[in-house]
Amino acid sequence: MTESTVNASTASAGLPSVETITQLQIDTVAAWHTGPIENTYDDFLELVCRQHEFNYRLWHEEDIARSPTADDVRIATVKRAIDKLNQQRNDMIEKLDDAITERLAQANVRPESGARINTETPGSAIDRLSIMSLRLYHYREQLEREDADAEHKSKVAARIALCQQQHADLSNSLQELLADIFSGKKQHRTYRQMKMYNDPSLNPEIYQA
Repeated sequence: MTESTVNASTASAGLPSVETITQLQIDTVAAWHTGPIENTYDDFLELVCRQHEFNYRLWHEEDIARSPTADDVRIATVKRAIDKLNQQRNDMIEKLDDAITERLAQANVRPESGARINTETPGSAIDRLSIMSLRLYHYREQLEREDADAEHKSKVAARIALCQQQHADLSNSLQELLADIFSGKKQHRTYRQMKMYNDPSLNPEIYQA
């Protein structure tokens, strides 16, 4: 199946192409590092951008948590922020998958008899692509460090090449998955995370406090 066929099948259901999704992630990572965090998109891309924003914020909180100069109070504050952002990030993965379910219903697409379920949902793949765009941006920052030696930059360049290959592979896999879902060859489901640690009624450290 060609990329144009894949894009046509998803576009007919009102879904942007994977190329459009990944370009949004790449563009906003760069823009948010030099300006305010904004979401100027509509419809499905608005959801993609919102999910991506939580990954962006989460990435930088994770950096702070590992700073050797952060005291216990700072780390505790950051840890709570990380928990909240991670919950929001996962909530948005579900919203992306729910939005795809809605578009399948609108397009009257039903899975074929015996259609298989993928090990990863489109929302989860979009999340991984979001993280990869962040990883690529920050690795490229490392190439520009004036205090980095040639060995460091060589290692970084090799990792960038690997990340780019992984990004391309995952993009292609997502394109194929969406084509299979919208043609009925694969089933689509939203998998609920059902996390316990953030639920006051399920985490004993909270409800026994």
